[in-house]
Amino acid sequence: MPSFPTYAVTVDLVVLTVRDGALAALLVRRAAAPYRGRWALPGGFVLPDEDLAGAAARELAEETGLVPDAVHLEQLRTYGAPKRDPRGRVVTVAYLALLPDLPAPVAGTDAAAARWWPVEGVLGESVRLAFDHERIVGDGVERARAKLEYTPLGAAFCPAEFTIAELRQIYEAVWGTTLDPRNFHRKVTGTPGFVVETAGSTTRNGGRPARLYRRGEATLLHPAMLRP
Repeated sequence: MPSFPTYAVTVDLVVLTVRDGALAALLVRRAAAPYRGRWALPGGFVLPDEDLAGAAARELAEETGLVPDAVHLEQLRTYGAPKRDPRGRVVTVAYLALLPDLPAPVAGTDAAAARWWPVEGVLGESVRLAFDHERIVGDGVERARAKLEYTPLGAAFCPAEFTIAELRQIYEAVWGTTLDPRNFHRKVTGTPGFVVETAGSTTRNGGRPARLYRRGEATLLHPAMLRP
């Protein structure tokens, strides 16, 4: 029988949130070689007794303290360039997690530090990432931007109840643009199943009380919310 090379499999997480009005990604500073001291995506090797989704859920819980049921978690894509990892042939399966604003993260056992980095800086190369993680971040950001066009996942960045203005701020942060408030309100409330009005209101953003909404039952938006 022919012999086959040995492969290792890892999972990497593109964890995105909106902080201080900007799209941000969770990064960890590596405490061990290779790339000791460099910033990287949270992730790790898939254990012998777990599948890919289980490994991603475990890493997410270790890095954020959240379980998959509390966030949107989906498989992004697979990366398997022969020399992407200096330790040997390592194939990684990347996952995308979208979640509301969280406190400052705490580094896991295999990381020296953890922090939220504005995506603009990560993709602008103000921070140099380990492995091929800059490419993975870029793919994750583009997936998130695209999904906001045709799915209601913008609400995944919001708390359980939110105002239309807060949802608009999410779209502006993820897309990196300014949207007309009236047009946005009309499109969101006029799209079947996108949001559902609750009985509550809030003044947490100042000014007059604003109505609170929650995510509706739609899985696809029709018509789509196209980027400017």
